[in-house]
Amino acid sequence: MGEGGSRSETDEGAVVKARTLRAKMTPAERAMWKLLRGRGFEGYKFRRQTQIGPWVADFFCYELRLVIELDGGIHRLREAEDAARDADLRRRGFTVLRFGNEAVLTNPNVVFDAVRLHVAHGQPPHPSGSA
Repeated sequence: MGEGGSRSETDEGAVVKARTLRAKMTPAERAMWKLLRGRGFEGYKFRRQTQIGPWVADFFCYELRLVIELDGGIHRLREAEDAARDADLRRRGFTVLRFGNEAVLTNPNVVFDAVRLHVAHGQPPHPSGSA
């Protein structure tokens, strides 16, 4: 929001939602944030639970135009919604990488390696656009 700008009710709702999500992160999100915060990933600045348009991204790096989403079991029931959301984020110029919570909790190095591959090659590490 620029100087003198105002937020719509929808924007305010997303801001409140993002704030709430930051306060109530899942164990996988806490583990990922511990690795990303303070430029912990190769010097890139990531933000957590950040509003992008109508969406709230789990982790976001503006410099890389990268959104990282961590998905729990509920996302299996929301695949169509997630696909539409990812398509909108791609139209906005972002790459979306999705990882299961279990991958982050059991082997975070695999997740980081997939993100590194994306950064090195400028493309998703998996043909479907997710890991």
